[in-house]
Amino acid sequence: MTTQLTEQDISNIVQQVLSELKTRQNPATVAPAQVGVFNDVTSAATAAQRAQKLWMALPLEKRKEVIAHVRERLRENAQVLAWAAWRETGLGRYEDKIEKNLLNINKVPGIEDLEPMAWSGDRGLTVMERAPFGVIGSITPTTNPTATVIGNALAIIAGGNAVVFNPHPSAKECCARAIVTINQAIIEAGGPANLVTGIANPTIESAQELMKHPGTALTLVTGGGEVVKVAMSSGKRAICAGPGNPPVVVDETADLELAAKGIIKGASFDNNIICTDEKVLVVVESVADQLINNLRGLGARILTSDELQRLEKIIFSETPKLNHHTGLNKKLIGQNLSVILKEIGVTVGDEVRLGIAQVPREHTLVWTEQMMPVLPLVRVKNADEAIDFGLAAEGNRRHTAVIYSRQLDNLSRMAKESNVSIFVKNGPNLAGLGYGGEGFCSFSIAGTTGEGMTRPRTFTRERRCTLVDSFRIV
Repeated sequence: MTTQLTEQDISNIVQQVLSELKTRQNPATVAPAQVGVFNDVTSAATAAQRAQKLWMALPLEKRKEVIAHVRERLRENAQVLAWAAWRETGLGRYEDKIEKNLLNINKVPGIEDLEPMAWSGDRGLTVMERAPFGVIGSITPTTNPTATVIGNALAIIAGGNAVVFNPHPSAKECCARAIVTINQAIIEAGGPANLVTGIANPTIESAQELMKHPGTALTLVTGGGEVVKVAMSSGKRAICAGPGNPPVVVDETADLELAAKGIIKGASFDNNIICTDEKVLVVVESVADQLINNLRGLGARILTSDELQRLEKIIFSETPKLNHHTGLNKKLIGQNLSVILKEIGVTVGDEVRLGIAQVPREHTLVWTEQMMPVLPLVRVKNADEAIDFGLAAEGNRRHTAVIYSRQLDNLSRMAKESNVSIFVKNGPNLAGLGYGGEGFCSFSIAGTTGEGMTRPRTFTRERRCTLVDSFRIV
């Protein structure tokens, strides 16, 4: 899935996106009824309700055709949308955002996920099928804006629903562009207008209104802990994908070269702003030095104690608290390591993707979802202690955890005791998202409410039909 771009390619993309964004300073001014972007929640929800009824009136094969066309158009626009997201939010790496977009475009399931079930016996035949809820309200984050809109839209409409997006205000333009692209592709393929809609100028107030709006059947929230709390107290069913603090454990039996490669790939991907990205490294003492050497050999920057002390003064927004989450300096979230280290007078190239900070177990970085490419490393005595401490750092968020080991008992123990939605053995967290691993993709991992990786069937309800004493054919 790696995308190779020449300087001319990038220049062309930049000019295209800048031209488009220049003409769209306010999404609300662009024929909202046609492109799917509306000034207010009620208008968006009403349009989506009408579209959802028309959508369900289409044959399944037609809906499959429409979704296939949407994927095609999104592939064509994956780079443009990635650049728009990077330019507007200033978070992460443009090249990684292309990969995130393509991952969602290609690996979010379609209508095939809605597999019916049947029971046949002496008393007749019962069929269970999956029905849509109607209109879904979706709150999306600034960290993965276009990727989340793409993935959620594909899953929600495959489930037979329509969707109203309330993007993070810091990502409203790129999300509006994604919504427009999807909506126009649906129309091109013969689907209804406004099946995918969004709010032109989203706010906290519009998000709260969307959660409680009578025109939506349920809410999907992908974001931080505060918005999840609001959604769960809204009085309406909510599917909540909250924050994570994924540990990666390396025991004494691990393939250390494999571990080093996977840790750099996963923890540095899009500058660590994905909630599944490895955020604390726990390694058995006997192999710690060798792992560090491997990380250094693969390009990671091993921070000195002096550099770490200086970093502590700038990466937090408040006085660090031991064994406790601490607020972060928002200006440094999602930035390249070169940008972060420049703040303390250290120069590295943009190609250096990850910094490793050796810290004691009580260090604030261990307990904070840092969302920047500075990975804390904690040494422990043995594998059991590594697993115990890694799971303590995960904090019962039921999100994501990773282990590198060739010891089956250790692999099995951590898998069982972690109780996370995504558990990866001997690979980066990205493998659990279907990137370099098997299975489908989702960027809304609902560990908080228990649905796990959301998919089309997540946005459906079971309906059963029974015919008594007939239609058994055997």
